Amino acid sequence: MNPSASIKVFIVDDSAVVRQVMTGLMNKASDIEVIGQAMDPLFAMERMAKQWPDVILLDVEMPRMDGITFLKKIMAERPTPVIICSSLTEKGAATTMQALGAGAFAIFTKPSLGVKDFLNQAAHDLVDAVRAAAAARMSRIPRLELPGRIPEKFSADAVLAAASKAMAVTTDRFTAIGTSTGGTQALEFVLSALPRTCPGLVVVQHMPERFTAAFAQRLDTICEISVQEAKSGDRILPGRALIAPGGKHLVVKRSGAQYHVEVVGAPPVNRHCPSVDVLFRSAANAAGANAVGVIMTGMGDDGARGLLEMRDAGSKTFAQDEESCVVFGMPKEAIRLGAVERVLPLRDIPNQIAR
Repeated sequence: MNPSASIKVFIVDDSAVVRQVMTGLMNKASDIEVIGQAMDPLFAMERMAKQWPDVILLDVEMPRMDGITFLKKIMAERPTPVIICSSLTEKGAATTMQALGAGAFAIFTKPSLGVKDFLNQAAHDLVDAVRAAAAARMSRIPRLELPGRIPEKFSADAVLAAASKAMAVTTDRFTAIGTSTGGTQALEFVLSALPRTCPGLVVVQHMPERFTAAFAQRLDTICEISVQEAKSGDRILPGRALIAPGGKHLVVKRSGAQYHVEVVGAPPVNRHCPSVDVLFRSAANAAGANAVGVIMTGMGDDGARGLLEMRDAGSKTFAQDEESCVVFGMPKEAIRLGAVERVLPLRDIPNQIAR
């Protein structure tokens, strides 16, 4: 690739070992070039002023200025995709939610020990995140959580069998939403616009374990509807959104004319746990024409096949349009498969759900 067309990356980390390993990993990719590195944000600002990067890889705990403060400064002065790679995010959701709220594109939780081995193991995901970040639309604050290793790419068959037939229509209805990169802000827009009388919702947002509870609590404080992290046995009720817990799959079940969810421990599907394909397949199995499927901004193809199964089972299906997506990967794949009945801008999705 022409060096002038490569993705330019700047690394900010107080560990010389981390900077060295990350530089080596990035430079192995033919389309990525590390243009500089710094041990703290103040040095970084001096060096980036000479050549601004396309993507910044950033630690949180550093001398002179912490990473969250630096992230806020970047987003206020010159919005640029920032990927956080820190051991602090392992200690709880607070730091992670601060980073996401400030506009971090991706969160990688590195261990306190064995960082070099972890970075080598996570190289594939880290490079993919840099590519997605470089292609992102910074007019919308994006977000992406990626696992620290590359799991085998199972399909939804690893969790539950495909639908055999659509269920008969009942008065209970619900909407299933799947999203990833850029999804935190897209979900905030959609859920905060819904009235308390809207049909129940079940949601998969790709997010690591321990972070979904804080994410649901934050949404609950700003939405008219109730938002909570899902637990097995929770009923899908009007005016309530159930968020799949990180590290578990969310499955819809039917009992008579009512619907509830089960939280299932199973292998990652499409390298994600929770997986949108699993949620959508379960909606096709349990509800058919009683469900609506919505696939929104995200990298990859998780949810595309599941949405097709929902449409084949009689569900209404919608996808977010390219213009309003941070990353158009998941909706694009669903459209390509013929899984989408209508393509909508983000601003129109709440109205469709409320109906």
